[in-house]
Amino acid sequence: MKILRLGLIVLGVIVSNMAMAYPGVFPTATFKNLDYGLYWFGNNDNYEKAVPGQSNSYYNKSAKTIIYIHGWQNGSSKAKNRETFNRSDSGAPDMDLAYAWRRAGYNVGILYWNQFADEGEVKDAEAKIWSKNGPRAMRWRDHNGNYHSGPNKDAATLMFESLRDNMSNYTGSRLIIAGHSLGNQMAVVLSKKLKDGISAGNTNSKLKPKRVALLDPYYSNGSKSYIGNQWTGAKARGYVDTLKSWGVIFEAYRSSSVTNTFLVGDENKGLLNKTAFVELKSWYFSAWQQAEKHGAAVFHYLWSFDFAIPSIKSSSDQGLSAKTGDTRVKALMNGNKRLTHDLGAYTKSPGDDRFKYNNRL
Repeated sequence: MKILRLGLIVLGVIVSNMAMAYPGVFPTATFKNLDYGLYWFGNNDNYEKAVPGQSNSYYNKSAKTIIYIHGWQNGSSKAKNRETFNRSDSGAPDMDLAYAWRRAGYNVGILYWNQFADEGEVKDAEAKIWSKNGPRAMRWRDHNGNYHSGPNKDAATLMFESLRDNMSNYTGSRLIIAGHSLGNQMAVVLSKKLKDGISAGNTNSKLKPKRVALLDPYYSNGSKSYIGNQWTGAKARGYVDTLKSWGVIFEAYRSSSVTNTFLVGDENKGLLNKTAFVELKSWYFSAWQQAEKHGAAVFHYLWSFDFAIPSIKSSSDQGLSAKTGDTRVKALMNGNKRLTHDLGAYTKSPGDDRFKYNNRL
């Protein structure tokens, strides 16, 4: 029991530290009242909140689009912090990691649910993704650290509605959703809600995700009453199967031990084996820097779009990155191998990466 408690404490330190992104970007008023949903970003973390029916300086309805979703945000409201595309105070390079995407013509957005995700216990934040009836219902936290009663909808539904309503006029050819840590669950559930909405005829069919990237994905251990006593990992695997059958391509990047230590979380090998999966060694951080390693999957994935597709040792095959084409990623997703870092593990830049094949988990 003491070991389990220690594991949860370690997780709390690691993941809550990851809530701290580039400081001073959002004003106090953003945290004083409940604020959530889609924000579009321009250069150097300039942003504009998406409002249905209103034009936005950083949104082009016909452009390709990538949407990022953060994870657990313990303590972020009082600290007045939100994750952005500059993650330099989390060990990432001091740069705008979305620049290459915008240069390539992409809309770049973030779906914020940070005030709902600001819980001292990760399982309480996790529950809000799946249900409005979890241990803490849908309470949210303000800039003083106080909790307030929230909406009568789960967080995934709120994110779905924000995306659906703000992109109802979307005509672009490509939507990518990337979720980090606990946010990978939000990415999976959101994608399932998009499928259901499109099937029901109340959601723009252009909002079918082309790819979903799971970045150092986190799942807690144990069954949950709010999803019929299933584990969240098992529930997500079922959603991924359904979405893959619909044509969505899944890729996953693991960069720390946060997600593969039973005492901390559910490794969810079954889910990872359904994806195009790569193990990032992130040896540019020390073994004790698990917070930084946990966040490395985010800057690695976003930054990799600025470089050539990595190679694979003793093979002419292409490796896995945000730049890798859909056909190749789909082949890796449906294959019987995973990729692990071979060269470039000691540098933060993805530009010198090479991978090698290994058996699935």
